[in-house]
Amino acid sequence: MADAAADDLQDLTGELERAATRLRAGELDPEAAAALVDECARLASRAAAELDRRARAAAEPAPGQDSLL
Repeated sequence: MADAAADDLQDLTGELERAATRLRAGELDPEAAAALVDECARLASRAAAELDRRARAAAEPAPGQDSLL
């Protein structure tokens, strides 16, 4: 399961990098560029949610371990 989540995060990163390359090239018309920026925001939101999920999972005590507070 962790491998699938890591792959998903790598896929999202790759998509964002490809989108950034396309935007930097300056070959998109304004409407296509705006659509790609919207797609980047959606991808970044998914990546942030995955990172948040990982951080919360890492902060939880392991099964059988009690919290100190």
